[in-house]
Amino acid sequence: MIKTIENIELQYLTIDDYQDLKQAMIEIYASMENTYWSESQIENLIKKFPEGQVVIKINGQFAGCALSIIVDYDSFDEGHTYEDVTGNFSFSTHDKDGDVLYGIDVFIKSDFRGLRLGRRLYDYRKELCETLNLRGIVFGGRMPNYHKFSKTISPKEYLEKVKRKEIYDPVLNFQISNDFHPSKILKGYLEGDANSGEFAVLLEWDNIYYQKKSKKATTKKTVVRLGLIQWQMRLYKDLEELMEHAEFFVDSVSAYRSDFAVFPEFFNAPLMADNNHLPDSKNKK
Repeated sequence: MIKTIENIELQYLTIDDYQDLKQAMIEIYASMENTYWSESQIENLIKKFPEGQVVIKINGQFAGCALSIIVDYDSFDEGHTYEDVTGNFSFSTHDKDGDVLYGIDVFIKSDFRGLRLGRRLYDYRKELCETLNLRGIVFGGRMPNYHKFSKTISPKEYLEKVKRKEIYDPVLNFQISNDFHPSKILKGYLEGDANSGEFAVLLEWDNIYYQKKSKKATTKKTVVRLGLIQWQMRLYKDLEELMEHAEFFVDSVSAYRSDFAVFPEFFNAPLMADNNHLPDSKNKK
């Protein structure tokens, strides 16, 4: 653990931080294979959602990180996997018009634990969720100590014992203490997570300030209805009489939910009847 803290900074993650990020993930997830994101994946994630990726530094040293995306949460099954929610690790599921902030990863390096840095990362996520008016935060929490008890108790029993503080789990205990409530056990969530038996706990945080977005009328239509007017030419005493006749047809096609009323060309020609006595331009002298 670091002895003297001169400066703590929470910054947006940049691609310049990649090597530090990679080394930290290798260290933290040593029990799993291929546990770090490639540089191209991180670059893609930053490009899609820069404000969702933050790093915390102590005295200029990389100490921890939080990665997230926005998703349309109802488009996923209740029993979704990590691969599902990340779009096969491509982050194609990120939707700027989604309604939930989904946590992809969060961690603190071992040298910097005990400084409440993880809480700062979670607080940032909560503030971001409120700022973007999202209805909550969701993620799959690992159960890294479950392998010690998997032969005697089920994942559900393990979770209950963790909640009652009969079993200590460094991940779940921390997340529950930060106002995240367990809602479901996910089976086969993260492939290769042997310590968790590939189980995860779906953890949720509700944004009490969330305002449901009103549905706006769409401007895109796939069907357009045309009301074609069959017009009978007749004399009109004035423009008002002509418009009354036109209004009758507009009302008629409106009853059929037409988007447009199409009148014949020169349907207003009868208005020129009063000028029939005038010579045309050819006869003018």
